[in-house]
Amino acid sequence: MKKIYTILILLAIVTSSYAQKKYTISGYITDKNNGESVVGVNIYSKALNLGVTSNTYGFYSLTLPEGVYDISFTFIGYQNQVKNFNFNSAVNHDVEFELSSVNIQEIVVTGEKNIVETTQTSMIEVPIEQIRTIPALLGEVDILKAIQLLPGVQSSEGSSGFYVRGGGPDQNLILLDGVPVYNASHIGGLFSVFNADAIKNVRLTKGGFPARFGGRLSSVLEIDMREGNMKEFKGDATLGLISSKLTLEGPIIKDRTSFIVSGRRTYADLLAGPFMPASTDLTLYFYDLNAKINHKISKQDRIYLSAYMGNDAFGVDYDGSQEGGKGGESSDNGVLNFGLGYGNLTSTLRWNHLFSDKLFSNTTLTYSRYSFNTNFGLTSNNTNENTAINFDYLAGIEDYGGRIDFDYMPNPNHDIKFGTSYTYHHFFPGEVNQNINIQSSDTSRNFSLDTTLNFSGNTNVHEMFFYVEDNVKITSRLKANIGLHIGYYSLANNSTTDNIGLADKIIDKNNISLQPRVSARYLLNESWSLKASYASMEQNIHLLSNSSVGFPSDIWVPAIESVPSQKSKQWAGSVSTLLFQGAYELSLEGYYKTMSNLITYKAGYSNLESTESWENAVETGGEGKAYGMELFLQKKKGKTTGWIGYTLSWADRRFDNINFGEWYSYKYDRRHDFSLVISHKFNDKWDVGATWVYGTGNAITFPQGVYTGMPQISPWDEQVAVDFVESYGNRNSTRLPAYHRLDFGVNKT
Repeated sequence: MKKIYTILILLAIVTSSYAQKKYTISGYITDKNNGESVVGVNIYSKALNLGVTSNTYGFYSLTLPEGVYDISFTFIGYQNQVKNFNFNSAVNHDVEFELSSVNIQEIVVTGEKNIVETTQTSMIEVPIEQIRTIPALLGEVDILKAIQLLPGVQSSEGSSGFYVRGGGPDQNLILLDGVPVYNASHIGGLFSVFNADAIKNVRLTKGGFPARFGGRLSSVLEIDMREGNMKEFKGDATLGLISSKLTLEGPIIKDRTSFIVSGRRTYADLLAGPFMPASTDLTLYFYDLNAKINHKISKQDRIYLSAYMGNDAFGVDYDGSQEGGKGGESSDNGVLNFGLGYGNLTSTLRWNHLFSDKLFSNTTLTYSRYSFNTNFGLTSNNTNENTAINFDYLAGIEDYGGRIDFDYMPNPNHDIKFGTSYTYHHFFPGEVNQNINIQSSDTSRNFSLDTTLNFSGNTNVHEMFFYVEDNVKITSRLKANIGLHIGYYSLANNSTTDNIGLADKIIDKNNISLQPRVSARYLLNESWSLKASYASMEQNIHLLSNSSVGFPSDIWVPAIESVPSQKSKQWAGSVSTLLFQGAYELSLEGYYKTMSNLITYKAGYSNLESTESWENAVETGGEGKAYGMELFLQKKKGKTTGWIGYTLSWADRRFDNINFGEWYSYKYDRRHDFSLVISHKFNDKWDVGATWVYGTGNAITFPQGVYTGMPQISPWDEQVAVDFVESYGNRNSTRLPAYHRLDFGVNKT
């Protein structure tokens, strides 16, 4: 009997220890000056060494045992807040952050979010205010140009495209408020489509991808739009060398509903117009328009509606009648028109709902469209005959999507995220319209043709995924993010009979993929940590890039049976530390990535010149490997901020029918890549910035030698002819000279 009582007492003690009461503090964190949500704030209990961070919408939830604790709220650039709470019931506490009047002083950030504490590897967040101080071409602040300065990111000079860890431009998932942007460049890559005046956060993930991300192999670039000022109406106008911008924001209902509208337009054509001949009209401009409305329905519900529209227009109209012939007269009234246009349209409807102080949901409906259009027209009018020729080429991709994400925070040792997403893709990779009309005084010469051809076939695709991940604290030193991404991909019933190409060949293709993800962090001490990660990724869409065309005529196409989905596996490891009381963050990271099912155009192919279906014009089954080391030293606080980045890397590709099946250097393989970015703020009015970049030259294919061919005797004149033959050697075996550039800028506000 005594033994039974003893066991019952022990069980009661154990049960009581596990049944210790716990309570949750939760709420939203906003900027006191404008009501914008603040992302990544550290909420921390020093007594228990437990903490969390606010999510993308400023929401946080921290569960602690019953008791009285000091809770600190800290974020760079804002005044720290420390408050005492009695955890004897659930606490709802919203925080309004004030900008620090002494933000030039160094502060020590404790808890999650610094480079040592975070579990995720290969992720860099660049403050938008820091991006604004980076010297920019013609004064156009460019987010993608700033991304190109980070280690592990390669760039092509004069282009806003970027290549991450040996991957191609199509392997980067660019999200604007959660919506994919398929072409992020203006004027052939000179500028990016993102207007910095409308942007709040920029985050780049190069590896160790959490399970919530999918669909690309190399990187995820998250760009969040600003929400608009909840407190007061404000306007900002900019008159630049190449463009002008206007931003308006303010409350519709103070502290409940706000809006922001930001527009930008270039005027290169207006500046060049006076210098063009009278017979020629030039069109050359791009524009962007960002808009967002958000409304607080209640403490539990918020809705957001955001949209982006941008377009490039290039055109030349030549009127031969204005040239004049001899004696000031013209015998031909010919008109020549050439036009090129491309652009993006995205929209997002988002609903945040708080089920409880531990469960947060985000439901999103999205729409995205990218299209590229070129047209050519010729009209000739003379006495005997009138001729009109028109040619149009249209390609693009259109998406309809829905997604729901959940954040569940049962206690500080677990941060669980799960959700699902569905996207309906509509590909139209090559539609050609031709119209020819000839009217002659000789009726036998009259001719008319009006036809539409779709050589690649419009295709519809279903793509969806489910994910679950847990950011789990295993011990006081060991923390891991463990997740699984399950993807489903299916070609819809594409039975269009009007077009030739893919639509008539492929009826259905299903594919289910399991993509495990894991990242782990081990704390050596308060200032040093080791990290490792593994990520398996799959990409179901391809970008066909034709290097012979200088305009963005690249087309998006779906994975099919003969051109399967791309896949990658990436391993990464790093050591991270804080220096000088947290003023500097230093990391050294190594990675190794393999890729399969890569594609490229066959030699000499041009999608604007060929009528062949795209799947017959590509080399398939390509392999890729990329590996290297990245050093990153960053300073985010103080009068002087910036970073130093260095990358030592290798990137190789292999196709059976290219380079005799041997491995060759990828076009953007760059052995050494160094960048220095620095800005200094003297006061609220004056600041200066400078960047210096150095990189090994790109790998290209040049003739390695010339030799004479076999002499040939002409059968007509019996002359001996000798041809010279160029020998190119291995693909991309030549290196351009090393490149470096220094930019310097001074800003007065």
